[in-house]
Amino acid sequence: MKFAVLSLILGLSALSGQELKLWPNGAPGSEGDATPEGIQQPDGAKRANRITYVNQPTLSVFLPPKDKATGIGIVVAPGGGHAFLSIDLEGYQLADWLNSKGIAVFVLKYRLAKAQNSHYTVEGNALPDSWRAIRMVRSRAEEWGINPSRVGFMGFSAGGELAAMVETRFDAGNPSATDPVERMSSRPDFTAIIYPGFRPGTITVPKDAPPAFLVCAHDDPSHVVTTVNLYLDLQKQGISSEMHIYASGGHGFGIRESHKPSATWDARMIEWMADRKLMP
Repeated sequence: MKFAVLSLILGLSALSGQELKLWPNGAPGSEGDATPEGIQQPDGAKRANRITYVNQPTLSVFLPPKDKATGIGIVVAPGGGHAFLSIDLEGYQLADWLNSKGIAVFVLKYRLAKAQNSHYTVEGNALPDSWRAIRMVRSRAEEWGINPSRVGFMGFSAGGELAAMVETRFDAGNPSATDPVERMSSRPDFTAIIYPGFRPGTITVPKDAPPAFLVCAHDDPSHVVTTVNLYLDLQKQGISSEMHIYASGGHGFGIRESHKPSATWDARMIEWMADRKLMP
């Protein structure tokens, strides 16, 4: 059972995550922001379940056991409508599961454009946080036991919007940058875009976009249209992609145990990664 697997590896993954600032000297655009970061953590819980304000974007690093490591790393962007981060359901729980598959996970705490009193924007702050996360993982690939050509990006809902954005907007890095992180490419080697939400017409797929895996449920009407349209745009450009639209599951199902069809999406993603030769 999925829940039993997560429980067994909880001590290994969730308690060993190290949180690192994306910009050690402060994130561009966050200068002077003294707003306390909002962290909701249930009584007795070992980790937060929701983040409600972010002024210092970070990556929490979860590495698999060395004897299981596949050399794959995935940046995970939780959802929450850009108003909060569902950091446990769509972040730490993913780290637990993916670590069990030998995949290194980097949970992204990005700046929130719709949080109360926020001055941040999706394109001006959350997207640069996502690019920086990919660059940072590549810059420390050797240290973390990762193949720099096997760095993916996964996002849920609002994080799925960021996944669609990094799928379609990226650069090769700045080779003359004094910051070694900025020399790295921001192009992910693959993406997993889970029940994404974004406005029509905001995503344009280039011919060199990476392979993509898309998931949504039929009874999540506003997001299923976005998912299907993105898949069709990928197909038009000849980008290798796979899409699963499940009959039921609603929105925000993450990897919860469920008898609904959507509960099997995680196994399908691992099969897709193997088929695409992204993992053994």
